[in-house]
Amino acid sequence: MEPNVYGLVLLIIVILIGSACCSGVEAAFLAVNSIRILEIASKQKPKSSADQLLKLRKHLGRTLTVITITNNGFNIIGSLILGVYGALVINSSYGLTLFSIVFYILVVLVGEVLPKALGTRFSVQIALLSVPILRILNTLMRPFLILIEQIFPVITAENEISTDEEEIRQMAKIGSQKGLIEADEAAMIFKVFQLNDLKAKDLMIPRVSAPCLDGSSNLEEISKLIMADNSPWWVILGDKVDKIQGVVPRERMLAELINGENKKLLLSEICEPVDYIPEMIKADQLLTRFDKNHKGVKVVVDEFGGFVGIIGAEAVLSVLAGWWKK
Repeated sequence: MEPNVYGLVLLIIVILIGSACCSGVEAAFLAVNSIRILEIASKQKPKSSADQLLKLRKHLGRTLTVITITNNGFNIIGSLILGVYGALVINSSYGLTLFSIVFYILVVLVGEVLPKALGTRFSVQIALLSVPILRILNTLMRPFLILIEQIFPVITAENEISTDEEEIRQMAKIGSQKGLIEADEAAMIFKVFQLNDLKAKDLMIPRVSAPCLDGSSNLEEISKLIMADNSPWWVILGDKVDKIQGVVPRERMLAELINGENKKLLLSEICEPVDYIPEMIKADQLLTRFDKNHKGVKVVVDEFGGFVGIIGAEAVLSVLAGWWKK
């Protein structure tokens, strides 16, 4: 079959489509959010397109190599074939020059700029659609890829999905600014990270301010005190320094007083066992300690076991609520 204009146009279309697809897929793989793909994969069955995309994204160097080889096949080999074919169809040197310029502009705009813009804009959709073709190309090029990876070991590097505290802070800030998440939700995220920076000693009620009672006192003797003081928990002390007999909730003491029959009960007889925590424990770890034990107060001790203060779950929650001030 002799070279003709229709064959020339068809060859141009094939080259542009191939180049555009490769450019769009490359841009999509570079722009796609791995966290978003991980979320999609968790909602789908194993070995879904999202799951396969994660594997291709994990070996990003190898995947980009496959795309680059294919893209250059269209751009370089295709252009050489087109040049030879165009020379047979276009007899004029002036016309051939003009054809080369127009084709170059088409490759830049249609084969590179536009598809990369679309690949960036619709990165998730395009990346997912390209998975089956990329897997086939990966299989076909495997011998060549093994050779290239031996020459350039950096291509074999794996890209693990990871993030850190600062990235999450920035994502929350950007999400809030763009209206993707509520401002109070972003603020809560910042406060959650603040828990890791605070320790029990920062949030506790110091010993000098902690509500304490002598364990040898009875309920009648301290009735006026607990009526006037609204502290929800009291520390019951023994006869020695740092000798803590237990803790008792104000509600129980009031209930015993109202009952009237137990006014002579010693505080040491109605107190509950103490949960001790070190003053250097971080606030986020402390919050889980309250979750395991529903007792509302814990006694804070220093490295020598000395009583330095008390802390309740509300102290940790006040940080999350934004009430806590340094």
